[in-house]
Amino acid sequence: MKRSTPKLAYQFLAVIAFCLLLALSMNAQVQTETSATTTGKTTQVNVQRGEVVLVDGNDLVVKMEDGSIRHIPNVPESAKVDVDGKQLGIHDLKPGMKLEHTVATTSTERMITTVQSVTGKVWHVTPPTSVILTLEDGTNQKFTIPKGQKFNVNGQMVDAWGLKKGMKVSATKVVEEPETVIEHERTLTGKMPPPPPPPPADMPILVVLVMHPQNPAEPAPAELPKTGSLLPLVGLLGILCCGFSFAIRMFRWI
Repeated sequence: MKRSTPKLAYQFLAVIAFCLLLALSMNAQVQTETSATTTGKTTQVNVQRGEVVLVDGNDLVVKMEDGSIRHIPNVPESAKVDVDGKQLGIHDLKPGMKLEHTVATTSTERMITTVQSVTGKVWHVTPPTSVILTLEDGTNQKFTIPKGQKFNVNGQMVDAWGLKKGMKVSATKVVEEPETVIEHERTLTGKMPPPPPPPPADMPILVVLVMHPQNPAEPAPAELPKTGSLLPLVGLLGILCCGFSFAIRMFRWI
């Protein structure tokens, strides 16, 4: 006679639930405590400075402080630059803007201590590798015995070879593992380029007059130069007198 499908399903679910309860019950018998102790901390700060050369879409070209050119493609929209208290995106950057990228890397050294404790009755032991304990809820659980593990039996510490069936024991396993936690804190600040210098004030026009040299006027002489005598004048008067006398004689003859 075949069993019905619903009945098989119920039985399957019941088995799964039982296994889960068993696993939870077994895990509940093992107490685990974890603690962390900081043993050291170091911080390194790396500062990079540059000047914006070009912004093309989401691509950024920066001239670094050492003169090298760095191309930063596909800058996300979420990336922001703190400029005078304002959060600017990639499309707000302008050529000439100064950028400063600071990365503070903090390394924290910690010791992680894990303490596991269990109490039960020895049901079977295979020294020195494993032991099966009957826990307080009546279930049996197999444990791997770490090297050098000690068990507390009625206040006495014994190793795996000292365990016998029926002994009530408690064991504590302490594991210490170093751990390094690295944290990065990034800040990106900027400074707007300086404003262009004001235009120069109006310069006075320098007029150059070219003076052509001229001959200086000669001052008038105080006295006329003596270029001749009165003899020509006397001669002229004599000729005029002779002519006048000759004309009178002619009128008389007529």
